Amino acid sequence: QVQVVESGGGLAQPGRSLRLSCVASRDISSRNRMSWFRQGPGNGRELVAHIDSDGSTNYADSVKGRFIISRDNAKNTVYLQMNSLKPEDTAVYYCNAKWFGLSSKYDYDYWGQGTQVTVSS
Repeated sequence: QVQVVESGGGLAQPGRSLRLSCVASRDISSRNRMSWFRQGPGNGRELVAHIDSDGSTNYADSVKGRFIISRDNAKNTVYLQMNSLKPEDTAVYYCNAKWFGLSSKYDYDYWGQGTQVTVSS
């Protein structure tokens, strides 16, 4: 069983920054995608950003230019730097760690427990 643990959530004022961290208990240096999802009040879970083991990234339009995802393979850790926070960024943020098999049927992924981010003045 792989453990995925998020940290770094909390309360921030609009316009301020927070950094989330997510540590996986398995090597993420190859055939891996680390993703951040969020679920706001009354909303479904949505992708915020992901980063693959080759460093390629993808962002939701709502966070482009404000959030930065990065990874440290040596620490099995992914980060989400959240800048210029808005009240609509309020959500529980979940980390997903996915490893790709030689075919999709061998893919597997694990979720963290989530960390609350609240943006309010």
